[in-house]
Amino acid sequence: MQGRIAIFTDDPGWHGKQLRTAFAQQGYDSSYVSLTECRIRLADGQLPLLLPGFDDALPDAAFVRGVPGGSLEEVVLYLDILHALDALGIPVYNQGRAIERSVDKGMTSFLLHHAGLPTPPTWVLRDRDEALAIAEQELAAGSMLISKPLFGSQGEGIRRLEKMTDLLWLTSSHGVYYLQRFVHCHGVGYSDHRVFVVNGKAVAAMRRRGKFWLNNVARGASCERIALDAGLADLAVKATLALAMDYAGVDIIQAQDGSYTVIEVNSIPAWKGLESVCDIHVAEVLAHDLISRYLQKP
Repeated sequence: MQGRIAIFTDDPGWHGKQLRTAFAQQGYDSSYVSLTECRIRLADGQLPLLLPGFDDALPDAAFVRGVPGGSLEEVVLYLDILHALDALGIPVYNQGRAIERSVDKGMTSFLLHHAGLPTPPTWVLRDRDEALAIAEQELAAGSMLISKPLFGSQGEGIRRLEKMTDLLWLTSSHGVYYLQRFVHCHGVGYSDHRVFVVNGKAVAAMRRRGKFWLNNVARGASCERIALDAGLADLAVKATLALAMDYAGVDIIQAQDGSYTVIEVNSIPAWKGLESVCDIHVAEVLAHDLISRYLQKP
Protein backbone atom coordinates (compact mmCIF):
# COMPACT_ATOMS: atom_id res chain seq x y z
CA MET A 1 0.00 0.00 0.00
CA GLN A 2 1.22 3.51 -0.88
CA GLY A 3 -0.23 5.27 2.16
CA ARG A 4 -3.06 5.55 4.64
CA ILE A 5 -6.26 7.57 4.61
CA ALA A 6 -8.53 8.34 7.57
CA ILE A 7 -12.26 8.13 6.86
CA PHE A 8 -14.03 10.23 9.47
CA THR A 9 -17.34 8.58 10.30
CA ASP A 10 -19.33 7.18 13.22
CA ASP A 11 -21.45 4.94 11.00
CA PRO A 12 -19.39 3.50 8.11
CA GLY A 13 -22.21 1.42 6.65
CA TRP A 14 -22.50 0.98 2.89
CA HIS A 15 -20.78 4.26 2.04
CA GLY A 16 -17.78 3.53 4.26
CA LYS A 17 -17.29 0.11 2.69
CA GLN A 18 -17.51 1.61 -0.79
CA LEU A 19 -14.83 4.16 0.08
CA ARG A 20 -12.45 1.62 1.63
CA THR A 21 -12.73 -0.57 -1.45
CA ALA A 22 -12.19 2.40 -3.77
CA PHE A 23 -9.10 3.58 -1.86
CA ALA A 24 -7.69 0.03 -1.85
CA GLN A 25 -8.08 -0.13 -5.62
CA GLN A 26 -5.93 3.00 -5.79
CA GLY A 27 -3.30 1.38 -3.57
CA TYR A 28 -4.19 3.13 -0.30
CA ASP A 29 -5.17 1.59 3.01
CA SER A 30 -7.92 3.37 4.94
CA SER A 31 -9.36 3.26 8.43
CA TYR A 32 -12.57 4.53 10.01
CA VAL A 33 -12.03 7.20 12.64
CA SER A 34 -14.60 8.88 14.88
CA LEU A 35 -14.02 12.57 15.45
CA THR A 36 -15.40 12.06 18.96
CA GLU A 37 -12.24 10.06 19.80
CA CYS A 38 -9.74 12.51 18.34
CA ARG A 39 -7.92 15.10 20.40
CA ILE A 40 -5.42 17.92 20.23
CA ARG A 41 -2.25 17.06 22.16
CA LEU A 42 0.40 19.76 22.33
CA ALA A 43 3.36 18.26 24.12
CA ASP A 44 7.03 17.88 23.27
CA GLY A 45 7.95 14.78 21.32
CA GLN A 46 4.36 13.85 20.43
CA LEU A 47 2.13 14.30 17.43
CA PRO A 48 -0.02 17.43 17.85
CA LEU A 49 -3.14 15.45 16.98
CA LEU A 50 -4.18 12.07 18.28
CA LEU A 51 -6.29 10.04 15.86
CA PRO A 52 -7.14 6.47 16.88
CA GLY A 53 -5.23 4.05 14.68
CA PHE A 54 -2.71 6.72 13.67
CA ASP A 55 -0.61 6.81 16.83
CA ASP A 56 2.80 6.74 15.12
CA ALA A 57 2.09 8.92 12.10
CA LEU A 58 -0.78 11.07 10.91
CA PRO A 59 -2.67 9.94 7.79
CA ASP A 60 -1.68 11.00 4.30
CA ALA A 61 -5.20 12.39 3.81
CA ALA A 62 -8.62 12.44 5.44
CA PHE A 63 -12.02 11.89 3.88
CA VAL A 64 -14.91 13.42 5.86
CA ARG A 65 -17.92 11.12 5.69
CA GLY A 66 -19.59 12.42 8.85
CA VAL A 67 -19.30 15.08 11.53
CA PRO A 68 -21.15 14.19 14.76
CA GLY A 69 -23.64 16.50 16.38
CA GLY A 70 -23.27 17.74 19.92
CA SER A 71 -22.85 20.89 21.93
CA LEU A 72 -21.33 23.97 20.30
CA GLU A 73 -18.05 23.22 22.04
CA GLU A 74 -18.03 19.61 20.85
CA VAL A 75 -18.75 20.53 17.23
CA VAL A 76 -16.09 23.26 17.33
CA LEU A 77 -13.59 20.66 18.57
CA TYR A 78 -14.45 18.30 15.71
CA LEU A 79 -13.97 21.10 13.21
CA ASP A 80 -10.75 22.13 14.97
CA ILE A 81 -9.38 18.65 14.23
CA LEU A 82 -10.15 19.13 10.53
CA HIS A 83 -8.67 22.63 10.51
CA ALA A 84 -5.55 21.41 12.31
CA LEU A 85 -4.98 18.62 9.78
CA ASP A 86 -5.27 21.18 7.00
CA ALA A 87 -2.79 23.47 8.77
CA LEU A 88 -0.36 20.53 9.00
CA GLY A 89 -0.55 20.12 5.22
CA ILE A 90 -2.71 16.98 5.31
CA PRO A 91 -5.44 17.08 2.63
CA VAL A 92 -8.97 17.04 4.09
CA TYR A 93 -11.77 16.16 1.65
CA ASN A 94 -14.03 18.24 2.08
CA GLN A 95 -12.17 20.83 4.13
CA GLY A 96 -13.52 21.95 7.48
CA ARG A 97 -14.37 25.40 6.13
CA ALA A 98 -16.47 23.89 3.33
CA ILE A 99 -18.36 21.77 5.86
CA GLU A 100 -18.94 24.80 8.09
CA ARG A 101 -20.44 26.72 5.17
CA SER A 102 -22.80 23.96 4.12
CA VAL A 103 -24.07 22.65 7.47
CA ASP A 104 -25.08 26.21 8.34
CA LYS A 105 -28.13 26.77 6.13
CA GLY A 106 -28.02 30.50 6.76
CA MET A 107 -24.48 30.84 5.46
CA THR A 108 -25.24 28.51 2.53
CA SER A 109 -28.14 30.74 1.48
CA PHE A 110 -26.04 33.88 1.94
CA LEU A 111 -23.11 32.59 -0.14
CA LEU A 112 -25.39 31.38 -2.94
CA HIS A 113 -27.14 34.76 -3.05
CA HIS A 114 -23.81 36.61 -2.80
CA ALA A 115 -22.54 34.65 -5.82
CA GLY A 116 -25.58 35.77 -7.81
CA LEU A 117 -27.10 32.29 -7.99
CA PRO A 118 -30.88 31.76 -7.91
CA THR A 119 -32.02 30.71 -4.45
CA PRO A 120 -35.38 31.33 -2.71
CA PRO A 121 -35.96 34.48 -0.61
CA THR A 122 -34.69 33.61 2.86
CA TRP A 123 -34.73 35.19 6.32
CA VAL A 124 -32.52 34.18 9.27
CA LEU A 125 -33.15 35.98 12.57
CA ARG A 126 -33.73 35.66 16.30
CA ASP A 127 -36.73 37.89 17.03
CA ARG A 128 -39.97 35.88 17.16
CA ASP A 129 -42.26 38.86 16.54
CA GLU A 130 -40.31 39.79 13.44
CA ALA A 131 -40.35 36.17 12.24
CA LEU A 132 -44.12 36.07 12.67
CA ALA A 133 -44.49 39.37 10.80
CA ILE A 134 -42.44 38.03 7.87
CA ALA A 135 -44.46 34.83 7.80
CA GLU A 136 -47.77 36.71 7.92
CA GLN A 137 -46.66 38.98 5.09
CA GLU A 138 -45.59 36.04 2.91
CA LEU A 139 -48.79 34.07 3.55
CA ALA A 140 -50.93 37.15 2.87
CA ALA A 141 -49.14 37.54 -0.47
CA GLY A 142 -50.02 33.96 -1.41
CA SER A 143 -46.64 32.35 -0.71
CA MET A 144 -45.94 29.43 1.58
CA LEU A 145 -42.87 29.27 3.79
CA ILE A 146 -40.49 26.54 4.88
CA SER A 147 -39.23 26.69 8.46
CA LYS A 148 -35.96 24.81 9.00
CA PRO A 149 -33.46 24.29 11.78
CA LEU A 150 -30.21 26.09 10.97
CA PHE A 151 -28.37 22.78 11.35
CA GLY A 152 -29.93 19.52 10.22
CA SER A 153 -30.25 17.00 7.42
CA GLN A 154 -32.57 14.46 5.81
CA GLY A 155 -35.61 16.64 6.36
CA GLU A 156 -35.50 16.56 10.15
CA GLY A 157 -37.35 19.42 11.86
CA ILE A 158 -38.65 21.02 8.65
CA ARG A 159 -42.19 22.44 8.54
CA ARG A 160 -44.20 24.04 5.77
CA LEU A 161 -46.32 27.04 6.76
CA GLU A 162 -49.38 27.09 4.51
CA LYS A 163 -51.96 29.17 6.37
CA MET A 164 -52.20 31.65 9.22
CA THR A 165 -53.12 29.03 11.81
CA ASP A 166 -49.81 27.25 11.06
CA LEU A 167 -48.05 30.20 12.69
CA LEU A 168 -49.11 28.78 16.06
CA TRP A 169 -46.48 26.08 15.44
CA LEU A 170 -43.70 28.43 14.37
CA THR A 171 -40.79 27.61 16.66
CA SER A 172 -37.16 28.58 16.67
CA SER A 173 -34.25 26.20 16.55
CA HIS A 174 -32.12 27.08 19.59
CA GLY A 175 -33.35 30.67 19.35
CA VAL A 176 -32.89 31.12 15.58
CA TYR A 177 -35.59 31.25 12.90
CA TYR A 178 -34.73 30.19 9.34
CA LEU A 179 -37.57 30.94 6.93
CA GLN A 180 -37.47 30.31 3.20
CA ARG A 181 -40.12 30.86 0.56
CA PHE A 182 -41.52 27.55 -0.71
CA VAL A 183 -40.83 26.85 -4.39
CA HIS A 184 -43.57 25.05 -6.31
CA CYS A 185 -41.90 22.58 -8.66
CA HIS A 186 -42.51 22.22 -12.38
CA GLY A 187 -44.87 19.44 -13.45
CA VAL A 188 -47.06 17.11 -11.43
CA GLY A 189 -46.42 16.20 -7.81
CA TYR A 190 -43.29 17.02 -5.85
CA SER A 191 -39.76 16.63 -7.14
CA ASP A 192 -36.29 18.13 -7.19
CA HIS A 193 -32.91 17.33 -8.70
CA ARG A 194 -29.78 16.09 -6.96
CA VAL A 195 -26.63 16.86 -8.94
CA PHE A 196 -23.36 15.30 -7.82
CA VAL A 197 -20.34 17.53 -8.46
CA VAL A 198 -16.70 16.44 -8.15
CA ASN A 199 -13.79 18.82 -8.71
CA GLY A 200 -15.86 21.38 -10.58
CA LYS A 201 -17.62 18.85 -12.83
CA ALA A 202 -21.18 17.56 -12.62
CA VAL A 203 -20.75 13.78 -12.87
CA ALA A 204 -24.32 12.51 -12.39
CA ALA A 205 -27.85 13.65 -11.61
CA MET A 206 -31.18 12.23 -10.58
CA ARG A 207 -34.72 13.40 -9.96
CA ARG A 208 -36.15 12.71 -6.52
CA ARG A 209 -39.93 12.35 -6.40
CA GLY A 210 -41.33 12.78 -2.92
CA LYS A 211 -44.46 11.24 -1.49
CA PHE A 212 -45.23 14.73 -0.21
CA TRP A 213 -43.47 18.11 -0.42
CA LEU A 214 -40.20 16.81 1.12
CA ASN A 215 -38.06 15.08 -1.50
CA ASN A 216 -35.46 13.41 0.73
CA VAL A 217 -34.67 9.78 -0.10
CA ALA A 218 -34.52 9.18 3.67
CA ARG A 219 -38.19 10.25 3.75
CA GLY A 220 -39.26 7.79 1.06
CA ALA A 221 -38.61 9.74 -2.12
CA SER A 222 -37.99 7.65 -5.24
CA CYS A 223 -35.00 8.19 -7.54
CA GLU A 224 -35.10 8.57 -11.32
CA ARG A 225 -32.23 8.97 -13.72
CA ILE A 226 -32.31 12.20 -15.73
CA ALA A 227 -30.29 13.72 -18.53
CA LEU A 228 -27.82 16.24 -17.16
CA ASP A 229 -28.53 19.31 -19.27
CA ALA A 230 -26.02 22.15 -19.51
CA GLY A 231 -28.07 24.63 -17.46
CA LEU A 232 -28.57 22.24 -14.56
CA ALA A 233 -24.92 21.16 -14.56
CA ASP A 234 -23.60 24.73 -14.77
CA LEU A 235 -25.72 25.90 -11.85
CA ALA A 236 -24.67 22.95 -9.68
CA VAL A 237 -21.00 23.56 -10.40
CA LYS A 238 -21.30 27.29 -9.63
CA ALA A 239 -23.05 26.49 -6.34
CA THR A 240 -20.22 24.13 -5.37
CA LEU A 241 -17.61 26.75 -6.26
CA ALA A 242 -19.45 29.38 -4.21
CA LEU A 243 -18.96 27.20 -1.12
CA ALA A 244 -15.42 26.10 -2.14
CA MET A 245 -16.02 22.34 -2.03
CA ASP A 246 -14.09 19.42 -3.49
CA TYR A 247 -17.36 17.60 -4.05
CA ALA A 248 -21.01 18.16 -3.20
CA GLY A 249 -24.57 17.05 -3.69
CA VAL A 250 -26.50 20.07 -4.95
CA ASP A 251 -30.29 20.14 -4.56
CA ILE A 252 -32.04 22.13 -7.29
CA ILE A 253 -35.75 22.66 -7.95
CA GLN A 254 -37.15 23.46 -11.35
CA ALA A 255 -39.81 26.08 -10.62
CA GLN A 256 -43.16 26.23 -12.36
CA ASP A 257 -41.83 28.75 -14.89
CA GLY A 258 -39.08 26.29 -15.85
CA SER A 259 -36.22 28.14 -14.13
CA TYR A 260 -33.80 26.40 -11.76
CA THR A 261 -33.37 27.37 -8.10
CA VAL A 262 -30.70 26.05 -5.71
CA ILE A 263 -32.16 24.86 -2.42
CA GLU A 264 -29.21 23.27 -0.62
CA VAL A 265 -25.58 22.30 -1.10
CA ASN A 266 -24.47 19.22 0.82
CA SER A 267 -20.79 18.75 1.70
CA ILE A 268 -21.29 15.21 3.06
CA PRO A 269 -23.84 13.84 0.60
CA ALA A 270 -25.00 10.24 0.41
CA TRP A 271 -24.92 8.63 -3.02
CA LYS A 272 -26.55 5.22 -2.67
CA GLY A 273 -29.79 6.45 -4.25
CA LEU A 274 -27.93 8.19 -7.05
CA GLU A 275 -25.85 5.11 -7.81
CA SER A 276 -28.99 2.98 -8.00
CA VAL A 277 -30.13 4.86 -11.11
CA CYS A 278 -26.86 6.06 -12.68
CA ASP A 279 -24.03 4.15 -14.33
CA ILE A 280 -21.32 5.52 -12.07
CA HIS A 281 -19.29 4.23 -9.14
CA VAL A 282 -19.25 7.37 -7.01
CA ALA A 283 -16.75 6.15 -4.42
CA GLU A 284 -14.25 5.34 -7.19
CA VAL A 285 -14.65 8.83 -8.67
CA LEU A 286 -14.15 10.44 -5.25
CA ALA A 287 -11.14 8.29 -4.35
CA HIS A 288 -9.47 8.95 -7.70
CA ASP A 289 -10.06 12.71 -7.39
CA LEU A 290 -8.66 12.93 -3.86
CA ILE A 291 -5.57 10.86 -4.67
CA SER A 292 -4.79 12.31 -8.10
CA ARG A 293 -5.10 15.94 -6.99
CA TYR A 294 -3.67 15.80 -3.48
CA LEU A 295 -1.43 12.77 -3.05
CA GLN A 296 0.17 11.85 -6.34
CA LYS A 297 3.35 13.78 -7.03
CA PRO A 298 3.53 15.53 -10.43
